[in-house]
Parts: sequence; structure tokens; C-alpha cells
Amino acid sequence: MTNKENYRVAIDILCCHLGMSFDEACAELGLADAENQKLKQISVMQQSLMSLLPKNSTY
Repeated sequence: MTNKENYRVAIDILCCHLGMSFDEACAELGLADAENQKLKQISVMQQSLMSLLPKNSTY
């Protein structure tokens, strides 16, 4: 079993910097569908939280 936490950063990089969808990023990393379901939930939550920050935030 792979350590899912190690893939979060890689998925974020592929999505944010290369413009891939979450599913494309998981496919690129060779993650199985069952493994990426929880990662997808985390990614959606992170994106939702980021949208709450003000546009000029330094975070």
C-alpha cells in the first residue's frame, strides 16, 4: 500500500502548475481509483479553503 500523504504535493503540482485535472494527475502518478478517492476529497477541500482567502493574501 502506498503512502497517500506523499502524493498530495505531487498532485497539487500537477494540477496547479501544469493545469491537469485531479484525475489526470492521479493517472500520471499511476494511482488506482480506490487510492485516489480520499486524495480527491482532500484536494476539493483545499481548493475550497483557498477560495476563502482574500486575493491579496500572502499565504
